[in-house]
Amino acid sequence: MLIANVIVDVPTLQTNRPWAYGIPKQLQDVVTPGMRVQAPFGNGSRLLQGFVVSVETDNFTEFSDKKLKLIQGVLDLEPVLNPELIQLGQVMAKQNFAFQISMFQTMLPNFFRARYEKSLVLMEPSKVMDERVHQLFADRDEVAFNREEIPDELLSVLKRYQQQKIIKIHYHIKNQAKSKLVRQFKAQQTAENYLRLRSELKLSATKQARMLTYLSEHSNDEWRLVSALEKEFNFSSQDVKKAEEKGWLQTEYVEAYRQPETMNLSGYAQPLTLNFEQFEAYQTIQQALIEQKKRTFLLEGVTGSGKTEVYLHSIAQALELGKSAIMLVPEITLTPQMVQRVKGRFGAQVAVLHSGLSDGERYDEWRRINQGTARVVVGARSAIFAPVENLGLIIIDEEHENSYKQDDNPRYHAREVADWRADFHQATVVLGSATPSLESRARAQKGIYTLLHLQQRVKNNSLPRAEIIDMTESLKVNGDDLYSKKLIEAIKARLVRHEQTVLMLNRRGYANFMMCRDCGYVPMCPNCDLAMTVHADTHRLECHVCGATQSLPYVCPQCHSKRIRPFGTGTQKAEMQLQKLLPQAKILRMDNDTTRRKGSVEKLLTSFGRQEADILIGTQMIAKGLDFPNVTLVGVLNADTSLRLPDFRASERTFQLITQVAGRAGRADKAGEVLIQTFNPQHYAIQLAKDQDYERFYQQEMRLRHQWRYAPYYYSIQIKFVHADEMQAVQAAMQTAEWLKNHVADNTMIFGPAPSGVKRLKNKYHYQVLIRYQHDAQLEQAMTQLMDDAQKWQAKGVQISIDRDPLNIG
Repeated sequence: MLIANVIVDVPTLQTNRPWAYGIPKQLQDVVTPGMRVQAPFGNGSRLLQGFVVSVETDNFTEFSDKKLKLIQGVLDLEPVLNPELIQLGQVMAKQNFAFQISMFQTMLPNFFRARYEKSLVLMEPSKVMDERVHQLFADRDEVAFNREEIPDELLSVLKRYQQQKIIKIHYHIKNQAKSKLVRQFKAQQTAENYLRLRSELKLSATKQARMLTYLSEHSNDEWRLVSALEKEFNFSSQDVKKAEEKGWLQTEYVEAYRQPETMNLSGYAQPLTLNFEQFEAYQTIQQALIEQKKRTFLLEGVTGSGKTEVYLHSIAQALELGKSAIMLVPEITLTPQMVQRVKGRFGAQVAVLHSGLSDGERYDEWRRINQGTARVVVGARSAIFAPVENLGLIIIDEEHENSYKQDDNPRYHAREVADWRADFHQATVVLGSATPSLESRARAQKGIYTLLHLQQRVKNNSLPRAEIIDMTESLKVNGDDLYSKKLIEAIKARLVRHEQTVLMLNRRGYANFMMCRDCGYVPMCPNCDLAMTVHADTHRLECHVCGATQSLPYVCPQCHSKRIRPFGTGTQKAEMQLQKLLPQAKILRMDNDTTRRKGSVEKLLTSFGRQEADILIGTQMIAKGLDFPNVTLVGVLNADTSLRLPDFRASERTFQLITQVAGRAGRADKAGEVLIQTFNPQHYAIQLAKDQDYERFYQQEMRLRHQWRYAPYYYSIQIKFVHADEMQAVQAAMQTAEWLKNHVADNTMIFGPAPSGVKRLKNKYHYQVLIRYQHDAQLEQAMTQLMDDAQKWQAKGVQISIDRDPLNIG
């Protein structure tokens, strides 16, 4: 008998232990490792989705005397996980204190996740005495169990019949992965026959005449799309059907791939000539690719130094060697321009994977990769799991970005996944950034990574001239805490010269919050310990965490004063205020509010690239990767936003963000200027970002990290406790902290329990325990045990999450 070892998706009690199932005879030639199957679990008849991790033969040993449950069916005709990804999922689950089922589900696009549906099955109709039950089933033996459609008084009757086994509940797993089918046609007769048929038509049969003329001109054996025929000649589906009935043409449905749309930017199709620095970096990477031994490079290059062209040359080399390549970009905003450049160079070999695609587009792109049609994958974080074979090169652009770490379970980092896959394939990894994370740069200093430098911009133009504007002084002069006089004058100069400006304010909405000038009242989110953000376009207050909204108050509910006003500034207000100051300017705003719809990012960037707007104002999404040659001015409206975060990485993020957005200026033959507005002009992160002096920032920040015992000198683990009752969260945190003291090394530091940075979110209280350590052999086992114990706490309503090396502490 063949045995399948299956990781089953058990919602109530997950485990990393695979369950053994017998494979029925009719499926023994079908079931292979990596397949999704339907498997019964528990005492009832419930079917759950599972992943087959291995198949073995029972040689009358372990299972010979046991009656194994049988796999009930398969959800695919071929594996969705190859052997590499199965092994990767197991390793990453262990490394990130997660369950394998979560890891496998994360590796696959959402449409591969099971959707469970319930139905009621009538087993013995003759024993049903209740007329309402007869009416429910009518002439059927099985009906969908829609709780909302069944009256409460009937539920007890159904429950009783279920206990008597007159009715049973059946669980279905709905497979959401579907191919797209299109209808195509081809001509069935000769051109002469079509012309003869047309001559026999009545004069009034104009549509049929057009159809016959078209077919006579396309009477070869080529298949063409029916939709194109209908659109070009205004034919209806009925017209096509009649033509088929008359034997004029033949139609059939075939599978078609959905193609993601990308921006129509030109000028990148041909490889560009590398300068000396680029060529040296490329040669080093090329040699590693040829040797086919795993190496990791940190490509540190100033903004505009041509890192992307080095990437593209490296991808071309990998393809020439018969290898595949994965290129990660940090977020969807960077994807359109990057995809266009990669597709322009490598055409149909490129597949795109990111959250902006529809499920259908994701499914088709995933299948192109899985079938080997696409050998270059470009995408955001999850693209690191793309099922490419013969992987030779992994590129992580803007490697310092937080978006490469997943916020929820399983909390993997794409960089660590890339490292494992590179080991598996003996592939080359290239990490690129103008401002590398301190962790990566420290690894380069130790020789774990090889450091490659690009210190000059590709067009030999200098870095933009930067200046810090002290807003405390500016405020005294013109009373405006958002736009200094110098910035407005600089923007006006660009308008006169028909040059473009980019302005960054890393806070969306109209204003940070409302506040009563008389009593100090601030409208708070009813579900979170956060002030609600003002949105002028909808005239509402909104919580950016839970989505709660309410009308703008015009009278203070606490003291009834009418002096309740918006306080602080978001991108909406910045846009409106600037439009009043410069009514002649054409302004585009780019933030989460303006980019919610599919295709909106591409539309905004295309418009700005065509110079249909003078000013692009937005949040941090405009800071990275965008390349517009006519941008000569960058303004940072408030450089202090990220400095105020309660996190030891606040200075690093401030430096990175300012440096990145500054790099958008002066990327072509026009000189660039950067104006940095701040209320903390002497802060070292802002001063060094002005000069784009990464080396000095690295040395300064590393000294502080060593002194404070933070990464990269110490590792950390953050354990979070969440419950609707604050005391329950506190109790779980305290018990865990006490338990940990006896299960970790003496020199391992435990901090807390303490409230998280925002104590209440979505009506739940958040507490945390932080562990800092350098070497602790006991810690891994303790965290694994805690992961299992967390499910017992879950039964009490306490959610416990474990995050290795968290990027946000607070």
